[in-house]
Amino acid sequence: HFLAALAARHDGNPEVAFIDVGSFGVWGEGHTFSSTRIKYPAETVIRHIDLYRKHFKHTLLAANDDFVMTENGELAIAHALQSGLTLRDDSILVQKRPNSYFHAEMAQDFWPRWPVILESEHYGPSRDRGAWEDGTLYLRAMLEYHASYVSIHWWPHEFLQENRTLVDRMNRYLGYRLVPTEVRLPQTATVGKPLTWSVTFENRGVAPCYCGGFPALTLKDAQGGIVAVLVNMQANVRDLKVRDVAIKGPKAEGDPEADLGPPIPTTWETASCLPFQLRPGRYRVFLSVGTMTGTPQIAMPLDGDDGQRRYFLAEVEITSDAERSEGK
Repeated sequence: HFLAALAARHDGNPEVAFIDVGSFGVWGEGHTFSSTRIKYPAETVIRHIDLYRKHFKHTLLAANDDFVMTENGELAIAHALQSGLTLRDDSILVQKRPNSYFHAEMAQDFWPRWPVILESEHYGPSRDRGAWEDGTLYLRAMLEYHASYVSIHWWPHEFLQENRTLVDRMNRYLGYRLVPTEVRLPQTATVGKPLTWSVTFENRGVAPCYCGGFPALTLKDAQGGIVAVLVNMQANVRDLKVRDVAIKGPKAEGDPEADLGPPIPTTWETASCLPFQLRPGRYRVFLSVGTMTGTPQIAMPLDGDDGQRRYFLAEVEITSDAERSEGK
């Protein structure tokens, strides 16, 4: 009854990113080693998973990696994977290396389909007992799990003050990071003729852009009014390849960024028709990624943002067939 009421309020709510299957184990983390130490069968966890699935039809559900600690726990993890749940690993860096985290390999089956979630140990105790070190192991875990969410356990201002550099490094790779490296378009185009353009993207993050999106060019006139939106509907940033990450685990020393493979570029080319009523003149061209109808949705690390997640590229001269025939 509780799950039914919870789902009635939150299932499909765009303000809710995911729901933990959090009704089993200490802190809802799927283990009992801090309480009874009873080794429940995997079937018990599967019943909990299925109760959530019964009521949550739209919002992403998350299974805890510690479900594997139950009897035949690999069956519970397999059921979660087959049922469309993602993976959550709590309390990274509770212990010192080499036990800082355990299930990066397990995450490899989940991250290509759904965003993986990580949570750190309480920062203060982890720091004080030497498990945190300089935080680089949390960055390594994030990379190896191909995580899209990471959270912290501590007072935010204190954590940020002591880990500003770490936060900046993690933000460069967490989830997806779409970077257009090249856009090609003509300096002039003619109404009634296709405008051929291409864009090359790299995903410099460590996870897919699960929501997807379509590259678009927006033409604006001198007053800033939108006069044309050209969308490449055959290009979806969800399909960008994710860079490789070598899984070395918390025993590894050195810079985890050195174990990242290079970003993999993808180039899409298309020919777009200009609106027949477009007047000749010079227009400013902006790049965006969003819906099939050209509404921008995804921010990119570029200059020239118009405030609506469109990024200025260049100007293009639009001519008419009549001007061409007169040699203008």
